[in-house]
Amino acid sequence: MTNTSTKNKVLWAVATVLVLVYALFPVISILATSFKSPSDLTSGKFLPSGGTATTDNYEQILVGDAQGLFLSALRNSIGISVIATFIAVVLATLCAYAIARLDFPGKKLVLTTALAVSIFPVISIVTPLFNLWRTIGLYDTWLGLIIPYLSLTLPISIWTLAAFFRQIPWELEQAAQVDGATTWQAFRKAIVPLAAPGVFTTAIIAFFIAWNDFVYGISLTSTEAARPVPAALAFFTGASQFEAPTGAISAAAIIVTIPIVLLVLLFQRQIVSGLTSGAVKG
Repeated sequence: MTNTSTKNKVLWAVATVLVLVYALFPVISILATSFKSPSDLTSGKFLPSGGTATTDNYEQILVGDAQGLFLSALRNSIGISVIATFIAVVLATLCAYAIARLDFPGKKLVLTTALAVSIFPVISIVTPLFNLWRTIGLYDTWLGLIIPYLSLTLPISIWTLAAFFRQIPWELEQAAQVDGATTWQAFRKAIVPLAAPGVFTTAIIAFFIAWNDFVYGISLTSTEAARPVPAALAFFTGASQFEAPTGAISAAAIIVTIPIVLLVLLFQRQIVSGLTSGAVKG
């Protein structure tokens, strides 16, 4: 029994290491590339030659020629993603509560529609959306990206939150109403606090989706007024027309990854709690 247990632990440890190497190798490769000079980029070596790293790529995007392009795109990404996430979570919370608690005609249709929207290929609606936005004046604006981002974040938010609300005992809300609370007060003071881990986890997922979008960002913007970072990376240029901006793009990729890593590290307990709270029905 002991040998079997030890063998299982070793197998799990080996599997964990393999998964970590597989997941982290691309990040480590990009990090190493961000500290390479142009000559090192063409050498084919994984690390900078001579063991000396350079910060020229970071200086280029933070204080150099690409400063205006990158910093404005970073501001756009933060603002647009935060606003889209906030709206998606608020709307999804109300919709998911209605789906979990109320019995009304078309409830399954709402969930089916949300699922259909989430799996619909984004690239197929970019062209008509581009034409519509140009006509009504939403092209190259924050609002012109926030609205499409809701189509990406709302479906997953509704499905995730509906599962959490189903796990909250109905008796708690009934007890609050017996004590004199209105339906809205019972929802706000009794249900929402209990669903906070799920709401927080949903917000993180929605933020990731909006933050990483490229198709809408590159198709529905044309200037630095609203262009997010994933789209702005495509406009980086090298020191000459013969030099690829690989180092600058790698440095920008590392910088925009930092907020995601910090969010996960700071709130990993809440994220795990939210992801597992609806896993066991007891």
